[in-house]
Amino acid sequence: MNLKRLVCLLGFCALPLVANAQWQWVDAQGKKVFSDQPPPIDVPERNILRRPGGQPSTAAPAAPAAAPSDGAAPPPVKPAGVDKALEEKTRKAEEEEKAKRAAEEQRVAKARAESCSRARQGKATFDSGMRVARLNERGEREVMDDQARAAEQSRLQAIINSDCGPAKNQ
Repeated sequence: MNLKRLVCLLGFCALPLVANAQWQWVDAQGKKVFSDQPPPIDVPERNILRRPGGQPSTAAPAAPAAAPSDGAAPPPVKPAGVDKALEEKTRKAEEEEKAKRAAEEQRVAKARAESCSRARQGKATFDSGMRVARLNERGEREVMDDQARAAEQSRLQAIINSDCGPAKNQ
């Protein structure tokens, strides 16, 4: 029976130690929060009132922000303790996005340059006055008449205008 009493007495004595292992901080709305978990990363150091072990925070507690008198909502609170890993991930994601955009722009520029080159070669062929033949739907070879040549020349010139740029037109 004495052993039972001793265990109960030790258990009651240990209760304040468990309660002492709590965090206390002031959240963004100005309310005191008690928890056995540390506060979120966005809680500034100055808002942490107590740490586990009964150690008070070195910073003075922050007073809740007063509501503006004009009835407008208070400005958003920017967290003072920014997570470095989150900043690094954000920076890397932005760099990857820029690299993707640059690669896409480079691919488009290469395709335009190739299209420009083909259109110039085709236009040079039509401007030379040589007879040009094409295959029709049945696979037969047909020589283009003057009207078809003129239509093809104007189509190639439009491609040159769009893909080669105005400074490169000849």
